[in-house]
Amino acid sequence: MKKIFVTLTAAFLICMTMSSFAATASNPLKSYNSSKIVATYVEMITVGSSEWSQHLLAKDFEYVNDVNRTKSNRTEYLKFLKSNKGVKFDCVTKHEILDETGNSCIAKATMNFGHFTRVDYITLCKMDEGWQVSKVVTTYP
Repeated sequence: MKKIFVTLTAAFLICMTMSSFAATASNPLKSYNSSKIVATYVEMITVGSSEWSQHLLAKDFEYVNDVNRTKSNRTEYLKFLKSNKGVKFDCVTKHEILDETGNSCIAKATMNFGHFTRVDYITLCKMDEGWQVSKVVTTYP
Protein backbone atom coordinates (compact mmCIF):
# COMPACT_ATOMS: atom_id res chain seq x y z
CA MET A 1 0.00 0.00 0.00
CA LYS A 2 2.84 2.35 0.86
CA LYS A 3 4.48 1.64 -2.50
CA ILE A 4 1.25 2.49 -4.37
CA PHE A 5 0.89 5.75 -2.40
CA VAL A 6 4.47 6.81 -3.19
CA THR A 7 4.01 5.95 -6.88
CA LEU A 8 0.74 7.89 -7.12
CA THR A 9 2.27 10.87 -5.29
CA ALA A 10 5.26 10.89 -7.63
CA ALA A 11 2.99 10.65 -10.68
CA PHE A 12 0.84 13.51 -9.35
CA LEU A 13 3.90 15.71 -8.79
CA ILE A 14 5.22 14.98 -12.26
CA CYS A 15 1.85 15.84 -13.81
CA MET A 16 1.65 19.08 -11.85
CA THR A 17 5.16 20.06 -12.92
CA MET A 18 4.49 19.30 -16.58
CA SER A 19 1.18 21.17 -16.62
CA SER A 20 2.77 24.25 -15.05
CA PHE A 21 5.34 24.35 -17.84
CA ALA A 22 2.68 23.87 -20.50
CA ALA A 23 0.50 26.65 -19.08
CA THR A 24 3.17 29.31 -19.41
CA ALA A 25 3.29 30.41 -23.03
CA SER A 26 5.99 33.00 -22.64
CA ASN A 27 6.01 36.03 -24.88
CA PRO A 28 9.48 36.44 -26.42
CA LEU A 29 8.68 40.11 -27.12
CA LYS A 30 7.70 41.02 -23.54
CA SER A 31 10.96 42.80 -22.75
CA TYR A 32 11.05 44.76 -26.04
CA ASN A 33 10.65 48.54 -25.91
CA SER A 34 8.26 50.33 -28.27
CA SER A 35 10.93 51.07 -30.88
CA LYS A 36 11.97 47.41 -31.04
CA ILE A 37 8.30 46.37 -31.39
CA VAL A 38 7.89 48.76 -34.34
CA ALA A 39 11.09 47.39 -35.92
CA THR A 40 9.76 43.84 -35.44
CA TYR A 41 6.45 44.81 -37.09
CA VAL A 42 8.26 46.38 -40.06
CA GLU A 43 10.43 43.28 -40.40
CA MET A 44 7.34 41.08 -40.24
CA ILE A 45 5.63 42.83 -43.14
CA THR A 46 8.68 43.52 -45.35
CA VAL A 47 10.53 40.22 -44.94
CA GLY A 48 7.53 37.92 -44.55
CA SER A 49 8.50 36.80 -41.07
CA SER A 50 5.33 35.95 -39.14
CA GLU A 51 7.10 33.95 -36.43
CA TRP A 52 6.03 36.15 -33.49
CA SER A 53 2.92 37.72 -35.01
CA GLN A 54 0.60 36.24 -32.34
CA HIS A 55 2.62 38.01 -29.65
CA LEU A 56 3.08 41.21 -31.64
CA LEU A 57 -0.56 41.96 -32.45
CA ALA A 58 -3.04 42.87 -29.70
CA LYS A 59 -6.25 40.87 -29.31
CA ASP A 60 -8.29 43.85 -30.57
CA PHE A 61 -5.89 44.59 -33.47
CA GLU A 62 -7.28 46.47 -36.46
CA TYR A 63 -5.68 47.08 -39.86
CA VAL A 64 -7.01 49.87 -42.09
CA ASN A 65 -6.00 50.51 -45.71
CA ASP A 66 -6.82 54.21 -46.15
CA VAL A 67 -6.77 54.10 -49.95
CA ASN A 68 -9.58 51.60 -50.48
CA ARG A 69 -11.09 51.96 -46.96
CA THR A 70 -10.83 48.26 -46.14
CA LYS A 71 -10.50 47.02 -42.58
CA SER A 72 -9.18 43.74 -41.22
CA ASN A 73 -9.27 42.30 -37.73
CA ARG A 74 -6.50 40.32 -36.04
CA THR A 75 -7.61 36.93 -37.39
CA GLU A 76 -7.85 38.18 -40.98
CA TYR A 77 -4.49 39.96 -40.77
CA LEU A 78 -2.73 36.92 -39.28
CA LYS A 79 -4.15 34.79 -42.09
CA PHE A 80 -2.83 37.32 -44.62
CA LEU A 81 0.63 37.32 -42.98
CA LYS A 82 0.82 33.52 -42.96
CA SER A 83 -0.21 33.36 -46.63
CA ASN A 84 2.65 35.77 -47.47
CA LYS A 85 5.26 34.08 -45.29
CA GLY A 86 8.70 34.43 -46.85
CA VAL A 87 7.64 37.13 -49.35
CA LYS A 88 10.27 39.87 -49.24
CA PHE A 89 9.55 43.42 -50.34
CA ASP A 90 12.24 45.21 -52.32
CA CYS A 91 12.07 48.49 -50.43
CA VAL A 92 14.01 50.81 -48.18
CA THR A 93 12.42 51.09 -44.75
CA LYS A 94 12.68 53.46 -41.87
CA HIS A 95 10.62 53.96 -38.76
CA GLU A 96 10.30 56.54 -36.05
CA ILE A 97 8.40 57.00 -32.81
CA LEU A 98 6.15 60.04 -33.22
CA ASP A 99 4.88 60.14 -29.64
CA GLU A 100 5.10 57.92 -26.58
CA THR A 101 3.27 58.77 -23.39
CA GLY A 102 2.71 56.27 -20.60
CA ASN A 103 1.25 53.08 -22.04
CA SER A 104 0.51 54.51 -25.51
CA CYS A 105 2.73 55.03 -28.51
CA ILE A 106 2.31 56.19 -32.10
CA ALA A 107 4.93 55.36 -34.70
CA LYS A 108 5.44 55.86 -38.40
CA ALA A 109 6.99 53.30 -40.73
CA THR A 110 7.93 54.34 -44.25
CA MET A 111 8.62 51.84 -47.02
CA ASN A 112 10.05 53.37 -50.18
CA PHE A 113 9.64 51.09 -53.20
CA GLY A 114 11.23 53.56 -55.66
CA HIS A 115 8.14 54.31 -57.73
CA PHE A 116 5.79 54.61 -54.74
CA THR A 117 5.91 54.93 -50.96
CA ARG A 118 3.87 53.13 -48.34
CA VAL A 119 3.43 54.74 -44.92
CA ASP A 120 2.08 52.83 -41.94
CA TYR A 121 0.90 54.72 -38.87
CA ILE A 122 1.20 52.27 -36.01
CA THR A 123 -0.55 52.53 -32.65
CA LEU A 124 0.95 50.55 -29.79
CA CYS A 125 -0.36 49.86 -26.30
CA LYS A 126 1.61 48.56 -23.36
CA MET A 127 -0.20 45.58 -21.87
CA ASP A 128 0.73 43.03 -19.21
CA GLU A 129 2.38 41.06 -22.04
CA GLY A 130 4.50 44.08 -23.05
CA TRP A 131 4.10 46.43 -26.01
CA GLN A 132 1.68 45.26 -28.70
CA VAL A 133 0.49 46.72 -32.00
CA SER A 134 -3.19 47.59 -31.66
CA LYS A 135 -3.87 49.44 -34.93
CA VAL A 136 -2.17 50.08 -38.26
CA VAL A 137 -3.36 52.59 -40.84
CA THR A 138 -1.67 52.30 -44.24
CA THR A 139 -1.50 55.21 -46.67
CA TYR A 140 0.18 55.74 -50.03
CA PRO A 141 1.06 59.47 -50.21
